[in-house]
Amino acid sequence: MVEDYDRELARVIDHTLLRTDAKKEDFDRVCEEAKRYHFRSVCVFSGDVEYVAQKLEGSDVIPIAVVGFPHGQMTPVAKAFEAHDAIANRGAQEIDMVIHVSAIKSKHYILVFEDIQQVVKACGDKPVKVIIETALLTDTEKIAACTLAKTAGARFIKTSTGKEGGGATVEDVRLMREVVGDEVLIKASGGVNSKEFAYELIEAGADRIGTSNSVEIVTGRTAEGGY
Repeated sequence: MVEDYDRELARVIDHTLLRTDAKKEDFDRVCEEAKRYHFRSVCVFSGDVEYVAQKLEGSDVIPIAVVGFPHGQMTPVAKAFEAHDAIANRGAQEIDMVIHVSAIKSKHYILVFEDIQQVVKACGDKPVKVIIETALLTDTEKIAACTLAKTAGARFIKTSTGKEGGGATVEDVRLMREVVGDEVLIKASGGVNSKEFAYELIEAGADRIGTSNSVEIVTGRTAEGGY
């Protein structure tokens, strides 16, 4: 029997495993947790998504692959190929891509736009989330990143990889929502370790929560560390 948990919150959580030292048993555990608590998805590296997709087959949990993770500095062609391969050959149902942070900070907006647009095209009808890495950007750069992602056809804009010393904040989610309005969804990720914080982010405008602390969050326990 499954313990009491927040079922409504569980359905907006991307249950995440993005550790480079993760083993087969870790992926097995995460997939079983996702099915048990009916999380929205399991989010992993593109090289691991095929195994995860097989483990989730027949359930209400979808497999997600990250692309260009965690730094996003590769070429648009490379990023688009990774995204297409993850969907066409490995079972990914959504793609979380990392924006070209250096290009944003250099105001090379054409490159940023083309980078996102190529991935969106490569994914066909599968949703793309653009990770803008808020911890590395000024508010002006965040606004530019959100505007470019929206214009390039992204379905979601996502706060963070959780790998750059900062994660989701209520202030950033509010700013992102102000920029994109109701036309684009928002995923808050990085440092989400309690139910209370998850709901603060949702109240600020987040539609999806990315975390490796999913079980603790939906059962009301506070987690330590994690993505």
